[in-house]
Amino acid sequence: MNRTTTWLTAGLILAVLICASVLIGAASLFSGDVDSGLLIAVSRVPRTLAALLAGAGLALAGVVVQMAVQNRLVEPGLVGTPEAAMLGLLAVTLIAPGAALIVKMSVAAAAALAGTLGFLLLARHVPRRDPVLLPLVGLIYGGILGAAALWLGWITDLMQYLGTWMSGEFSGVLAGRYELLWIVAVLAPMLYIAADRITLLGLGEDAARSLGLNYRQTLLAGLLLVSVITAAVVVTVGAIPFVGLVVPNIVSRWRGDNLRRNLPLTAWLGACAVLGCDIIGRVVRWPYEIPAGTIFAVLGAGLFLWLLNAAPRRAANA
Repeated sequence: MNRTTTWLTAGLILAVLICASVLIGAASLFSGDVDSGLLIAVSRVPRTLAALLAGAGLALAGVVVQMAVQNRLVEPGLVGTPEAAMLGLLAVTLIAPGAALIVKMSVAAAAALAGTLGFLLLARHVPRRDPVLLPLVGLIYGGILGAAALWLGWITDLMQYLGTWMSGEFSGVLAGRYELLWIVAVLAPMLYIAADRITLLGLGEDAARSLGLNYRQTLLAGLLLVSVITAAVVVTVGAIPFVGLVVPNIVSRWRGDNLRRNLPLTAWLGACAVLGCDIIGRVVRWPYEIPAGTIFAVLGAGLFLWLLNAAPRRAANA
């Protein structure tokens, strides 16, 4: 499949998903019982955009984390980033409950960055001979942070907030309540510009320094980007696991390891996958809904097991 055909197919799939997302929901657009134009403008379009932005952002964040630790079996959700963001959100909710949303997101991003840096410090002491060991350490590390968040939420009677941040669902997205996710659209071009530096980051510290890269500066900038994206997603719709793990791996197996060429496809596939899961969640128990995060967790767990057992394959045109 040549490049033009690939992008035409990608555009067609995206258009079909967007149309389905706008048309499908608990309320019918054609029954005459609701103002269809208002419903589309206030709910369906914001929800669709939120799913696309969240999916693209988490997929791109997964690429950066995998390059930072030189391991394809990790993602922000496996290095404690969302759990650290939740701890930051709990702290700011307790200290300044009336703070603006952007302030809460900033505190969550700072906490997410601290949590991710903590994992990187831990990862320095993990043997790299077995690639599965690092994700397992990340699961334990994230579990400890998640347990701390649960404990803090329990003793402060904030479990309802915590449940919202952990659910990864879009039913509450309305116009005026999702715009923070446009940060992803701002950061994605910056990531594309820095694609070559991130590629060098994936070679490891010694190799990257020998090629002239300011390793620490690039690493910190990349993790800051991951933290901001993760915090924006957690604050707006809640954590969605496995997106940053399975999407970059699928694109890499399909198109090879050219990061600059893969980034647009990674963003596209992440956006389509999350939007597709949100649509599935709306129809399997209509008129009730299952959170997109739950749907993706089920599918992502299966894909994760496949990635663990599938033989590595590089695209012929890589």
